[in-house]
Amino acid sequence: MIVDKRADLAGPGIGDYEELEKILPQNYTSLLTPKETQKAIFAAKNYIEENLCQALNLMMVTVPLIVDVESGVNDYLDRDGSRTPIQFHISNDHNQHPIDAQVVQAATKWKRVALQRFGMQPGEGLCTDMRAVRKDYFLDHDHSAYVDQWDWERAITANQRSLDFLKEIVGKVWKVLVSTERYVQDLFPQLKTKYPNLPEKLTFLHAEDLLDMYPDLPRKQRETAILQECPAIFIAGIGWTLTDGYPHEMRAADYDDWVTPTVSADGRQVHGLNGDILVWNHVTQRRHELTSMGIRVNDQTLRQQLEMTGQLDFLNYPYHRAILNRELPLSIGGGIGQSRTLMLLLRKAHLGEVSVTVWPKILKEMCARKNVIVLE
Repeated sequence: MIVDKRADLAGPGIGDYEELEKILPQNYTSLLTPKETQKAIFAAKNYIEENLCQALNLMMVTVPLIVDVESGVNDYLDRDGSRTPIQFHISNDHNQHPIDAQVVQAATKWKRVALQRFGMQPGEGLCTDMRAVRKDYFLDHDHSAYVDQWDWERAITANQRSLDFLKEIVGKVWKVLVSTERYVQDLFPQLKTKYPNLPEKLTFLHAEDLLDMYPDLPRKQRETAILQECPAIFIAGIGWTLTDGYPHEMRAADYDDWVTPTVSADGRQVHGLNGDILVWNHVTQRRHELTSMGIRVNDQTLRQQLEMTGQLDFLNYPYHRAILNRELPLSIGGGIGQSRTLMLLLRKAHLGEVSVTVWPKILKEMCARKNVIVLE
């Protein structure tokens, strides 16, 4: 079981196509035609952007697709080095003034810099229609190399760096997602006919609580088990090493704060000011992650987390030095998977039904046999 737990720490997804063949639903028929699907996608996107900005006091801003390697603002997603960005050389001016650039994997760190750039005060924030490429994912039913997210960030005060404030913001995000489901069902009533809706209430759990409930199960199996009882959960404290010697999942050390001590519902000391919203997907009959979010590191917790992960060399990057020097705002932020959310709300079996990207031949043929129309 220890081997299983270790293997379960970093990589999301399924891992092989024999297993995926079993997981894709039998006798699947989309509740929307391809044309209706496109209309529903943009109706839901517009609704979420408008209502998320209203709920969290955000404004929409532009976001980069490529960044300078030397800036240190790209996201490495996990701390084991398994997911590296696409990098390329721009031989500008006959290589007299070149740039080494990377395609973003997420805008997590860029957003915090942008808060400062746009003069955001505590209580104000920004939201982006972010696009990225993650080349190291296994491509299955809900992971693709092409990533689209509503990446948002909001400036906060030092007093708001707490688990209670995190829960308050998580609750507001959840209300937007629940209301979006009702909105698209009003536009397309056939979406109401076959599957249960999202619950109004989101269940909050700490990763340590979840481990206590299922001590012998690896992380993904713990999530699957709890979602049978609570179909929508927020798991807090992802990244800190739990009592079994493993973190719930590995998280990068330079954005979310997973080291700050907090207190659990039963009074125990636990750690972490971040977490994920997961739901039970009734179409795929699997756990389904919608969003990760968290209160970001300050100067003290950044250094502490980099020490723990052996990455103190990151402090040479401008982004990290700016946090150490307290030049960037304290903040909370997250990324809501656009295609993941649309897949769930529109009752789709595969991410490729709501986003256009590349898929291997074996997956496209498998989907065709299962009556899943993958966009190309």
